Amino acid sequence: MDAARRDKWIGFLCLGVTAVGWALNWPLMKLLLQQWPPLFARGLAGVAAAVILFGLAKTWGQSLQVPREALVRLSFASFTNVFAWMGFSTVAMKFVPVGEGALIVYTMPIWATLLAWPLAGIRPKLVDIAALVLGVGGIAVLLGGNGLTFDSGRIAGILLLFSAAILFAIGTILNRVALPMPPLVVVAWQVGLGCLVMLLLGVAFEQPNYGALTAQGLACFVYMTLVPMGLCYLTWFETLRRLPPSSASTGMLLVPLIGVISAALILGEPLGLREVVAMVLVLAGVALALQRA
Repeated sequence: MDAARRDKWIGFLCLGVTAVGWALNWPLMKLLLQQWPPLFARGLAGVAAAVILFGLAKTWGQSLQVPREALVRLSFASFTNVFAWMGFSTVAMKFVPVGEGALIVYTMPIWATLLAWPLAGIRPKLVDIAALVLGVGGIAVLLGGNGLTFDSGRIAGILLLFSAAILFAIGTILNRVALPMPPLVVVAWQVGLGCLVMLLLGVAFEQPNYGALTAQGLACFVYMTLVPMGLCYLTWFETLRRLPPSSASTGMLLVPLIGVISAALILGEPLGLREVVAMVLVLAGVALALQRA
Protein backbone atom coordinates (compact mmCIF):
# COMPACT_ATOMS: atom_id res chain seq x y z
CA MET A 1 0.00 0.00 0.00
CA ASP A 2 1.49 3.37 -1.01
CA ALA A 3 1.86 6.26 1.44
CA ALA A 4 -1.09 8.27 0.06
CA ARG A 5 -3.50 5.36 0.36
CA ARG A 6 -2.24 4.51 3.83
CA ASP A 7 -2.73 8.17 4.88
CA LYS A 8 -6.28 8.04 3.54
CA TRP A 9 -7.17 4.86 5.42
CA ILE A 10 -5.66 6.20 8.65
CA GLY A 11 -7.71 9.36 8.13
CA PHE A 12 -10.93 7.38 7.75
CA LEU A 13 -10.06 5.32 10.82
CA CYS A 14 -9.51 8.49 12.84
CA LEU A 15 -12.78 9.88 11.48
CA GLY A 16 -14.61 6.75 12.64
CA VAL A 17 -13.08 6.94 16.12
CA THR A 18 -14.02 10.62 16.36
CA ALA A 19 -17.61 10.10 15.22
CA VAL A 20 -18.25 7.10 17.49
CA GLY A 21 -16.56 8.78 20.46
CA TRP A 22 -18.58 11.97 20.13
CA ALA A 23 -21.83 10.11 19.39
CA LEU A 24 -21.68 7.79 22.40
CA ASN A 25 -21.18 10.81 24.63
CA TRP A 26 -24.85 11.76 24.12
CA PRO A 27 -26.54 8.76 25.82
CA LEU A 28 -23.78 8.44 28.43
CA MET A 29 -24.19 12.11 29.29
CA LYS A 30 -27.91 11.49 29.78
CA LEU A 31 -27.06 8.71 32.26
CA LEU A 32 -24.64 10.96 34.14
CA LEU A 33 -27.30 13.68 34.43
CA GLN A 34 -29.41 11.31 36.50
CA GLN A 35 -26.82 11.77 39.27
CA TRP A 36 -25.13 15.14 38.74
CA PRO A 37 -26.60 18.43 37.42
CA PRO A 38 -25.68 19.42 33.84
CA LEU A 39 -23.46 22.50 34.15
CA PHE A 40 -21.50 21.02 37.04
CA ALA A 41 -21.03 17.62 35.34
CA ARG A 42 -20.04 19.00 31.93
CA GLY A 43 -17.96 21.79 33.44
CA LEU A 44 -15.93 19.50 35.71
CA ALA A 45 -15.32 17.01 32.88
CA GLY A 46 -14.25 19.83 30.56
CA VAL A 47 -11.85 21.42 33.02
CA ALA A 48 -10.25 18.02 33.67
CA ALA A 49 -10.01 17.41 29.91
CA ALA A 50 -8.43 20.84 29.38
CA VAL A 51 -5.74 20.06 31.95
CA ILE A 52 -4.95 16.85 30.06
CA LEU A 53 -4.85 18.69 26.70
CA PHE A 54 -2.58 21.38 28.13
CA GLY A 55 -0.29 18.65 29.44
CA LEU A 56 -0.15 16.95 26.04
CA ALA A 57 0.57 20.25 24.28
CA LYS A 58 3.36 21.06 26.72
CA THR A 59 4.83 17.55 26.37
CA TRP A 60 4.91 18.01 22.59
CA GLY A 61 6.77 21.30 22.96
CA GLN A 62 3.88 23.61 22.04
CA SER A 63 3.64 27.05 23.62
CA LEU A 64 0.56 27.63 25.78
CA GLN A 65 0.84 31.42 25.57
CA VAL A 66 -2.10 33.36 24.14
CA PRO A 67 -1.07 36.37 22.01
CA ARG A 68 -2.64 39.57 23.27
CA GLU A 69 -4.32 40.25 19.95
CA ALA A 70 -6.06 36.85 20.15
CA LEU A 71 -7.64 37.29 23.59
CA VAL A 72 -10.98 38.70 22.44
CA ARG A 73 -11.37 36.17 19.63
CA LEU A 74 -10.42 33.29 21.93
CA SER A 75 -12.97 34.43 24.53
CA PHE A 76 -15.68 34.71 21.88
CA ALA A 77 -14.84 31.26 20.48
CA SER A 78 -14.90 29.80 24.00
CA PHE A 79 -18.42 31.17 24.43
CA THR A 80 -19.85 30.01 21.08
CA ASN A 81 -17.93 26.74 20.62
CA VAL A 82 -17.90 25.48 24.20
CA PHE A 83 -20.15 27.32 26.66
CA ALA A 84 -23.09 27.62 24.25
CA TRP A 85 -22.56 24.44 22.22
CA MET A 86 -21.68 22.10 25.09
CA GLY A 87 -23.37 23.90 27.97
CA PHE A 88 -26.74 24.65 26.37
CA SER A 89 -27.02 21.19 24.79
CA THR A 90 -26.14 19.49 28.09
CA VAL A 91 -28.77 21.43 30.04
CA ALA A 92 -31.27 20.61 27.27
CA MET A 93 -30.72 16.89 27.90
CA LYS A 94 -32.65 17.32 31.16
CA PHE A 95 -35.79 18.09 29.13
CA VAL A 96 -35.62 16.28 25.76
CA PRO A 97 -34.64 12.81 24.51
CA VAL A 98 -31.11 12.30 23.27
CA GLY A 99 -32.28 11.55 19.72
CA GLU A 100 -34.06 14.88 19.42
CA GLY A 101 -31.13 16.73 20.95
CA ALA A 102 -28.51 15.24 18.66
CA LEU A 103 -30.50 15.91 15.50
CA ILE A 104 -31.43 19.50 16.41
CA VAL A 105 -27.95 20.69 17.37
CA TYR A 106 -26.40 19.08 14.29
CA THR A 107 -28.50 21.33 12.08
CA MET A 108 -25.68 23.82 12.78
CA PRO A 109 -24.20 23.71 9.23
CA ILE A 110 -27.60 24.71 7.80
CA TRP A 111 -27.73 27.82 10.00
CA ALA A 112 -24.10 28.58 9.17
CA THR A 113 -24.77 28.67 5.41
CA LEU A 114 -27.80 30.92 5.92
CA LEU A 115 -26.24 33.28 8.46
CA ALA A 116 -23.18 33.66 6.25
CA TRP A 117 -25.23 36.13 4.16
CA PRO A 118 -25.84 38.81 6.83
CA LEU A 119 -22.59 38.14 8.68
CA ALA A 120 -20.11 37.56 5.84
CA GLY A 121 -21.88 38.71 2.68
CA ILE A 122 -22.09 35.18 1.23
CA ARG A 123 -25.46 34.93 -0.50
CA PRO A 124 -27.42 31.68 -0.10
CA LYS A 125 -27.95 29.61 -3.21
CA LEU A 126 -30.75 27.26 -4.17
CA VAL A 127 -28.94 24.36 -2.49
CA ASP A 128 -28.94 26.32 0.80
CA ILE A 129 -32.71 26.82 0.60
CA ALA A 130 -33.11 23.11 -0.14
CA ALA A 131 -30.96 22.29 2.89
CA LEU A 132 -33.12 24.52 5.08
CA VAL A 133 -36.35 22.98 3.79
CA LEU A 134 -35.07 19.44 4.42
CA GLY A 135 -33.74 20.33 7.86
CA VAL A 136 -36.88 22.13 9.00
CA GLY A 137 -39.03 19.36 7.54
CA GLY A 138 -37.07 16.75 9.47
CA ILE A 139 -37.34 18.71 12.74
CA ALA A 140 -41.09 19.16 12.18
CA VAL A 141 -41.51 15.40 11.71
CA LEU A 142 -39.35 14.75 14.78
CA LEU A 143 -41.21 17.15 17.06
CA GLY A 144 -44.69 16.51 15.66
CA GLY A 145 -45.20 13.10 17.21
CA ASN A 146 -47.44 14.50 19.96
CA GLY A 147 -49.30 16.95 17.76
CA LEU A 148 -46.77 19.74 18.45
CA THR A 149 -47.94 20.08 22.06
CA PHE A 150 -45.09 20.61 24.52
CA ASP A 151 -44.73 21.23 28.22
CA SER A 152 -42.60 24.13 29.43
CA GLY A 153 -39.58 21.91 30.09
CA ARG A 154 -39.51 20.51 26.56
CA ILE A 155 -39.93 23.99 25.08
CA ALA A 156 -36.96 25.18 27.15
CA GLY A 157 -34.89 22.21 25.98
CA ILE A 158 -35.71 22.79 22.31
CA LEU A 159 -34.90 26.52 22.58
CA LEU A 160 -31.57 25.69 24.23
CA LEU A 161 -30.71 23.24 21.44
CA PHE A 162 -31.50 25.71 18.67
CA SER A 163 -29.56 28.41 20.54
CA ALA A 164 -26.56 26.09 20.78
CA ALA A 165 -26.69 25.32 17.05
CA ILE A 166 -27.16 28.94 15.96
CA LEU A 167 -24.51 30.38 18.28
CA PHE A 168 -22.02 27.73 17.16
CA ALA A 169 -22.85 28.63 13.55
CA ILE A 170 -22.24 32.32 14.27
CA GLY A 171 -18.93 31.43 15.88
CA THR A 172 -17.97 29.33 12.86
CA ILE A 173 -18.60 32.27 10.52
CA LEU A 174 -16.96 35.00 12.60
CA ASN A 175 -13.96 32.85 13.58
CA ARG A 176 -13.06 31.79 10.05
CA VAL A 177 -9.48 33.06 10.45
CA ALA A 178 -7.50 30.61 12.57
CA LEU A 179 -6.13 31.81 15.89
CA PRO A 180 -2.31 32.19 15.91
CA MET A 181 -1.72 29.14 18.11
CA PRO A 182 -1.39 25.38 17.58
CA PRO A 183 -4.81 23.71 17.16
CA LEU A 184 -4.43 21.56 20.28
CA VAL A 185 -3.62 24.64 22.38
CA VAL A 186 -6.60 26.51 20.92
CA VAL A 187 -8.92 23.62 21.87
CA ALA A 188 -7.39 23.35 25.36
CA TRP A 189 -7.97 27.06 26.03
CA GLN A 190 -11.49 27.04 24.60
CA VAL A 191 -12.55 23.93 26.52
CA GLY A 192 -10.84 25.17 29.67
CA LEU A 193 -12.35 28.66 29.64
CA GLY A 194 -15.83 27.63 28.54
CA CYS A 195 -16.08 24.71 30.95
CA LEU A 196 -14.61 26.67 33.88
CA VAL A 197 -17.53 29.09 33.63
CA MET A 198 -19.93 26.12 33.51
CA LEU A 199 -18.30 24.58 36.57
CA LEU A 200 -18.46 27.81 38.59
CA LEU A 201 -22.12 28.35 37.67
CA GLY A 202 -22.87 24.72 38.52
CA VAL A 203 -21.26 24.95 41.96
CA ALA A 204 -22.98 28.27 42.66
CA PHE A 205 -26.51 27.51 41.48
CA GLU A 206 -27.05 23.78 40.95
CA GLN A 207 -26.02 22.60 44.44
CA PRO A 208 -24.55 19.27 43.25
CA ASN A 209 -24.52 16.30 45.58
CA TYR A 210 -20.88 15.27 45.22
CA GLY A 211 -21.51 11.88 46.80
CA ALA A 212 -24.37 10.94 44.49
CA LEU A 213 -22.08 9.49 41.82
CA THR A 214 -22.37 5.71 41.44
CA ALA A 215 -19.91 3.42 39.67
CA GLN A 216 -21.95 3.78 36.49
CA GLY A 217 -21.96 7.57 36.81
CA LEU A 218 -18.21 7.60 37.43
CA ALA A 219 -17.63 5.51 34.30
CA CYS A 220 -19.74 7.96 32.27
CA PHE A 221 -17.82 10.91 33.75
CA VAL A 222 -14.43 9.34 32.97
CA TYR A 223 -15.58 8.58 29.43
CA MET A 224 -16.83 12.16 28.92
CA THR A 225 -13.49 13.52 30.14
CA LEU A 226 -11.09 11.25 28.28
CA VAL A 227 -12.83 10.32 25.04
CA PRO A 228 -15.02 13.09 23.51
CA MET A 229 -12.99 15.97 24.99
CA GLY A 230 -9.60 14.27 24.84
CA LEU A 231 -8.99 11.41 22.43
CA CYS A 232 -11.56 12.57 19.87
CA TYR A 233 -9.95 15.99 19.45
CA LEU A 234 -6.62 14.31 18.70
CA THR A 235 -8.18 11.92 16.17
CA TRP A 236 -10.13 14.84 14.64
CA PHE A 237 -6.89 16.76 14.03
CA GLU A 238 -5.43 13.66 12.40
CA THR A 239 -8.58 13.35 10.27
CA LEU A 240 -8.22 16.94 9.06
CA ARG A 241 -4.54 16.36 8.34
CA ARG A 242 -5.12 13.27 6.22
CA LEU A 243 -8.52 13.84 4.53
CA PRO A 244 -10.03 16.69 2.50
CA PRO A 245 -12.14 19.04 4.68
CA SER A 246 -15.30 18.13 2.73
CA SER A 247 -14.83 14.42 3.47
CA ALA A 248 -14.09 15.07 7.13
CA SER A 249 -17.09 17.39 7.59
CA THR A 250 -19.52 15.10 5.77
CA GLY A 251 -18.25 12.17 7.83
CA MET A 252 -19.43 14.01 10.94
CA LEU A 253 -22.98 13.13 9.86
CA LEU A 254 -22.21 9.83 11.57
CA VAL A 255 -22.34 11.58 14.96
CA PRO A 256 -26.10 12.30 15.15
CA LEU A 257 -26.83 9.03 13.31
CA ILE A 258 -24.89 6.93 15.82
CA GLY A 259 -26.15 9.12 18.65
CA VAL A 260 -29.80 8.40 17.82
CA ILE A 261 -29.19 4.66 17.39
CA SER A 262 -27.09 4.36 20.56
CA ALA A 263 -29.73 6.27 22.55
CA ALA A 264 -32.28 3.69 21.43
CA LEU A 265 -29.99 0.81 22.44
CA ILE A 266 -28.64 2.24 25.71
CA LEU A 267 -31.58 4.30 26.97
CA GLY A 268 -34.49 2.58 25.24
CA GLU A 269 -35.55 5.74 23.41
CA PRO A 270 -38.00 5.26 20.54
CA LEU A 271 -36.57 4.57 17.09
CA GLY A 272 -39.51 4.02 14.77
CA LEU A 273 -40.58 5.24 11.35
CA ARG A 274 -41.04 8.84 12.51
CA GLU A 275 -37.55 9.05 13.96
CA VAL A 276 -36.01 7.41 10.88
CA VAL A 277 -37.80 9.78 8.47
CA ALA A 278 -36.78 12.78 10.57
CA MET A 279 -33.19 11.58 10.68
CA VAL A 280 -33.06 11.08 6.89
CA LEU A 281 -34.48 14.55 6.20
CA VAL A 282 -32.27 16.38 8.70
CA LEU A 283 -29.07 14.61 7.71
CA ALA A 284 -29.85 15.15 4.00
CA GLY A 285 -30.20 18.87 4.68
CA VAL A 286 -27.00 18.96 6.71
CA ALA A 287 -25.16 17.04 3.96
CA LEU A 288 -26.23 19.63 1.39
CA ALA A 289 -25.11 22.45 3.66
CA LEU A 290 -21.74 20.82 4.28
CA GLN A 291 -21.12 20.27 0.57
CA ARG A 292 -21.95 23.93 -0.09
CA ALA A 293 -19.64 25.04 2.74
